[in-house]
Amino acid sequence: MADLSQIVKAYDVRGVVPDQWDETLAELFGAAFAQVTEAEAIVIGHDMRPSSPGLVRAFARGAAARGADVTEIGLCSTDELYYASGALGLPGAMFTASHNPAQYNGIKMCKAGAAPIGQDTGLAEIRALAEEWLEKGAPEPVAETGSVTQRDVLGDYAAHLRSLVDLSGIRPLKVVVDAGNGMGGHTVPTVFEGLPIELDPMYFELDGTFPNHEANPLDAKNIVDLQARVRETGADIGLAFDGDADRCFVVDENGDPVSPSAITALVASRELAKEPGSTVIHNCITSWSVPEVVKESGGKPVRTRVGHSFIKAEMARTGAIFGGEHSAHYYFRDFWNADTGMLAAMHVLAALGGQQGPLSGLVAQYDRYAASGEINSTVDDQAGRLAAIKAAYEGREGVELDELDGLTITTADWWFNLRPSNTEPLLRLNVEARDATTLERVRDEVLAIVRG
Repeated sequence: MADLSQIVKAYDVRGVVPDQWDETLAELFGAAFAQVTEAEAIVIGHDMRPSSPGLVRAFARGAAARGADVTEIGLCSTDELYYASGALGLPGAMFTASHNPAQYNGIKMCKAGAAPIGQDTGLAEIRALAEEWLEKGAPEPVAETGSVTQRDVLGDYAAHLRSLVDLSGIRPLKVVVDAGNGMGGHTVPTVFEGLPIELDPMYFELDGTFPNHEANPLDAKNIVDLQARVRETGADIGLAFDGDADRCFVVDENGDPVSPSAITALVASRELAKEPGSTVIHNCITSWSVPEVVKESGGKPVRTRVGHSFIKAEMARTGAIFGGEHSAHYYFRDFWNADTGMLAAMHVLAALGGQQGPLSGLVAQYDRYAASGEINSTVDDQAGRLAAIKAAYEGREGVELDELDGLTITTADWWFNLRPSNTEPLLRLNVEARDATTLERVRDEVLAIVRG
């Protein structure tokens, strides 16, 4: 019998197909999803992975057997599924394993209005029902089973995004986009159609085996082709999307990466120009520049833990207009508090195309400090290493300590956050300082203790 503890994660279902889960289990997940959400209707979409269509059909069968009418929107990005959930007012399920290798697949689920489903908001109940039915057999279908229909929402999704960011009046831009053979190759042409953008597409062929590179733009090796193309062609900007195209990474006209913190600050300043005084959410390892720019732009920064469920919960609680993470996830109130890399990219294009200077000059005002990026260390005892770091810094003059998410140590000239991975025996370190020399000193001091 399948071990659901291995595939039901904090926020989603994810595992190797068919070794860890298959269409039989997908059907049970569909039935459980319909029952837990008590939905009369649901919407389902999927990415380009070879296993996705069969898993979707099975999930739809399970949901329909519990009486839910199923709308299948077919191939889509994760944020397109969130659009459908929000616009149609239906719970949704997106079949994707994001940037994981080809043999993986998964399900990201949400309530109506793209509200997140995680362990504490329905996922534990869905798992429990699926486990029960896996052991005892699925219940008999209800008397009046649901229907399964198809609907294309790509055009409506693009129109909604374009209603939020007007790109029609920008100066012409040459834009290289690396879709990584993921869903950006499906959505970008429709979203950009008719705009003053000369699109140079890379790896737009939908291919869930990822023949060119892993569809994870946060790993530096996966953007080298994009960087080279931008430099070779004299493009104004490069954009890289991950496999399910909910994250977007940016490189400037020199091919240099633009940090997601700088993008967060830029988008925040644009959103706050529309609604001064609004709240902006950022996680505890975004740059100091983010809360600084939010305050300078007349907004209220609110710091939260890493992870989309925490960001979305804070967005809802505070009525925040925008939220950003170091991992290139960007959340918008006007997009049902959900994350959409495409909308963030459009904000950057609007800012770039609304003035004459290069992107490097535009983002320099938002990129103020030296940052390490995330450094992973494999450790046997996460808690013990964290305790050793705490003991080393606690009580030092001018040092502030907090444990909102892992351990954050802050001084006037630098800060670092050290937090354990939930899924691997790793500690993740992020360091920021006012200059590169200080950054290197703090980084090496911390790593000596963590890896000692």
